Amino acid sequence: MTTDKLSSEELIAQEVGARNPQGAMAKIIAGLALAWSLFQLWIASPLPFMVGIGVFNDTQTRAIHLAFALLLAFLAYPAFKRSPRERVPLLDVALGLVAAATAAYLFLFYEQLAQRPGNLTTADLVTACIGIPLLLEATRRALGPALAIIAAIFLIYSLAGPWMPAMLAHRGVSLTALANHQWITTEGVFGIALGVSTSFVFLFVLFGALLERAGAGHYFIQLAFSLLGHMRGGPAKAAVVSSGLTGLISGSSIANVVTTGTFTIPMMKRTGFSAEKAGAVEVASSVNGQIMPPVMGAAAFLMVEYIGMPYIEVVKHAFLPALISYIALFYIVHLESLKLGLKALPRNSAPKPWLVRLLGLAFGAALISGISLAVYYGLGWMKPALGDAASWVIGAMLLIVYVGLLKIAAGTPPLPAEDPNTPLEKLPETRPVLLSGLHFLLPVVVLVWCLMVERLSPGLSAFWGSMILVFILLTQRPLLSWLRRDGTHEHGSFMDGMVDLREGLIAGARNMIGIGIATAAAGIIVGAVSQTGVGLVLADVVEVLSMGNLLLMLILTAFLSLILGMGLPTTANYIVVSSLLAPVIVSLGQQNGLIVPLIAVHLFVFYFGIMADVTPPVGLASFAAAAVSKGDPIRTGITAFYYSLRTAALPFLFIFNTDLLLIDVDLWHGILIFIIATVAMLLFAAGTQGYFLVRNRWYENAALLLIAFALFRPGFWMDMLVDPYRDIPPAELAQALERVEENSELRLRVHGEDAVGQPRTFTVVLPIPEKGTGEERLEALGLTLYEEDDKVLIDTVGFSSPAEAAGLAFDQEILSVRAPTERAPKELIWIPALLLMGLLIWRQRRRLKEQAAV
Repeated sequence: MTTDKLSSEELIAQEVGARNPQGAMAKIIAGLALAWSLFQLWIASPLPFMVGIGVFNDTQTRAIHLAFALLLAFLAYPAFKRSPRERVPLLDVALGLVAAATAAYLFLFYEQLAQRPGNLTTADLVTACIGIPLLLEATRRALGPALAIIAAIFLIYSLAGPWMPAMLAHRGVSLTALANHQWITTEGVFGIALGVSTSFVFLFVLFGALLERAGAGHYFIQLAFSLLGHMRGGPAKAAVVSSGLTGLISGSSIANVVTTGTFTIPMMKRTGFSAEKAGAVEVASSVNGQIMPPVMGAAAFLMVEYIGMPYIEVVKHAFLPALISYIALFYIVHLESLKLGLKALPRNSAPKPWLVRLLGLAFGAALISGISLAVYYGLGWMKPALGDAASWVIGAMLLIVYVGLLKIAAGTPPLPAEDPNTPLEKLPETRPVLLSGLHFLLPVVVLVWCLMVERLSPGLSAFWGSMILVFILLTQRPLLSWLRRDGTHEHGSFMDGMVDLREGLIAGARNMIGIGIATAAAGIIVGAVSQTGVGLVLADVVEVLSMGNLLLMLILTAFLSLILGMGLPTTANYIVVSSLLAPVIVSLGQQNGLIVPLIAVHLFVFYFGIMADVTPPVGLASFAAAAVSKGDPIRTGITAFYYSLRTAALPFLFIFNTDLLLIDVDLWHGILIFIIATVAMLLFAAGTQGYFLVRNRWYENAALLLIAFALFRPGFWMDMLVDPYRDIPPAELAQALERVEENSELRLRVHGEDAVGQPRTFTVVLPIPEKGTGEERLEALGLTLYEEDDKVLIDTVGFSSPAEAAGLAFDQEILSVRAPTERAPKELIWIPALLLMGLLIWRQRRRLKEQAAV
């Protein structure tokens, strides 16, 4: 069977090695997947609490979630490459049932287990000893051997601690203690990672699957082509935009590649891109979908739990780098089109003057802003005014808007059927395409509204978005057929909508099998780290390897993520690396005098984790794209990795310049940072691609990279010119506090002991309290000092005080105090950088004219 005849779901199954059985077993797998989706919707909804039936706690829901994942993993994934794909052997059915029973054990016997914590019975021990190996086998089948091997190594390490080399040795754990920690408690398999998969991730994956089934993916592709197809390399640019739009609501790289790539990759090849470059463009843009809010990859939801930060804050910090990365990829595609000498597709009509386009853009922005403000303030007034009836009124208003948008869609021609093999001789008209699918934006708007305005939990927000989608799937076909008066197009009946809903629910659950298994298996690693203390050992090893240098430490972390990414999926990669190295990076930054926010470190790990789907030789997204493009998967992966260098550069930049994450940045400063950072990333792309206005000479590449670095991190150069801090003797801390303005900060170099009594030297940042004398400010910080033998030591630290939050404790020695100096703003470095850019543009424009004359 050729890949161009396969559906998206079948192609995904083929790329990840899943079965596609026929007959009764196909119905059983579909039924289990459907039941799993319905169960997840039930526990996310308010209904269990309203009717008092089916109310489960976190441990019980995690157990049921894993039971479904394990059973489906054994049914959907064969044991070996030579195993049959069209049927499921009885052994696999038996293994699946046993594995599901071991996971469901925590649900079935929850009350008994809760009454005897740590006191395992023989049945508990046997269940754990069967469940853990079966989980590892399911991991091997669904995700390949890498994660299963790493988890097994950590299990062996837990048991064999006393026999390990001196540096890695620990007292060891008994088999009973291991079984209890890893399977019976919520420290291992049933820990935070599986909890996030249960509560958040499933619903967002389901949301994306339902939206795709409703037709939004095809709508986004057609809209991108209508807007960008007339440009040079238009199909490739449309692929970037459509993948970005799909990435808004999809957290899966492979699903993104397959859904958009089946249409965009053949179009790119037709306009002149090679099979490998066409696949690489799709991979690079699809993988970026995991970092694109509001629906980021599964690891972003784990970040919420690991950092203890609301999802809306994670979205805020991740938004700017993701947007800049997509703009840069769009520019890279433009440069590739210039290098290949590609021509644009013909327009349908004469282009409008730029002034008319700008006015139209401004009017559209003003209209959207006006509607947004009206909705925001209208609902703000309505909820207190109407009380409990507000929900029904808002629901009725949503229904009216939905029917109105469907009426608009019924007044335009329906979108052409998805067929990537049809020659694209004429671009679709933008206005009809835009109007034909505006109702697809309703669930996205509801999701974003619930997340960002109502501040509901991610799980509940995705639930309400999914409920809107369920309603759309059931009603859009009959309503469109009824509203389209000309009778020329039949959209289907309510029963067709039921089929769409069923298939969307099944697709969502099948897409979750790998993620559910990955989070459970990664829980073994997290559990081993917490049980053995190996995290502290690895921290020492990494610190020795990096020689205490933060930049080298970050490079080692990036390489570890890329190496693990060759075998681990994104989610598992993030869990492993963040559990082991995120605290080390923060600690090492403190020792180097650089205060690295925890969100910056986790986003660093996350960014390199998503490279797992690109990195050859095992990047699954690259293999999926190559299956569509008929190109070489390794060359596709290498090219995609080259295109993704901008994604690899961004994490290093926002570690050292947290302005990019919009940390402590006001609105106007944020807009300025966005503009400058975008220019810098475009210059970085031009430098790495070797093409700006014309082909670059070697020194022009170096100049472009230098300018990009200066724009991204002006503080590096300004710090070399003027030290940002001045040293103050520790004994004069109170006087320094009195002289420093409020809303500023002091940096203290402190010597003390870590959690296990090892000496360490680190830097803390003390915020400056409101006005007062130095002694009053010191008291407001919760800090009491004393001097002994010419040393300044900490006597007491107030409970829940700013000093305690900064990490200060009794008997630590303050080695130095650094106060900010008065100096010119670091942004002045942008001026010489922009002047150098102007000189480079002038030289290349002159060369371009000379080439045109020849």
